[in-house]
Amino acid sequence: MRTVVVSNIVSVDGSFEGPGGDVMALNMDAAFDAYNLERIRAAGTVLLGRRSFEGFSSYWPHIADAPHDPANRALSDDNRELSRLYDPLPKIVVSDGLVVPADNPWHGVTTVVPRAAAATRVTAEKERGAGDILVFASRTMWNGLLAQGVVDEIHLMVGPRALPGGTPTFDRPTDLVLLDARRLEGSENVLLRYAVRR
Repeated sequence: MRTVVVSNIVSVDGSFEGPGGDVMALNMDAAFDAYNLERIRAAGTVLLGRRSFEGFSSYWPHIADAPHDPANRALSDDNRELSRLYDPLPKIVVSDGLVVPADNPWHGVTTVVPRAAAATRVTAEKERGAGDILVFASRTMWNGLLAQGVVDEIHLMVGPRALPGGTPTFDRPTDLVLLDARRLEGSENVLLRYAVRR
């Protein structure tokens, strides 16, 4: 049985993004990059909402072979490896309207599933294949699947900044079981890994 893992960075007061949808208000540092790479290495499938898919597919495919720039953390060795591993992974996008353009770099590895069928499809995916079913970002989508009992683990990288007025990470009260708490070397972020209490 495969595991559905949600991995998101949040503020210390539990915001998924800052006011006005500002994700750059979160403390996305080298430790955040390294953990994203750790999660991609363990993944067999990536599960995304439409907005996250559109953003990520326009960004990540170009990182691996971008011109060398040691001053740009986005082009670090970790992010280049993440880009190389991310590209060929099968992707499931939950959306009622997305049509993946033929020129999208992830066109050939992406399946779009309507919202009403998402829980059934992801439950079936858990029974076949190997590696985690990994969710980055995609808050609306994974909260819906969480409410339907499909999400198994939630990994929250908690940054040191409070963002009053930001978007709450969770839509509803949720009971979790702490699996691990890790202070990340060279970072003010803390990683909290939870299982969803059944």
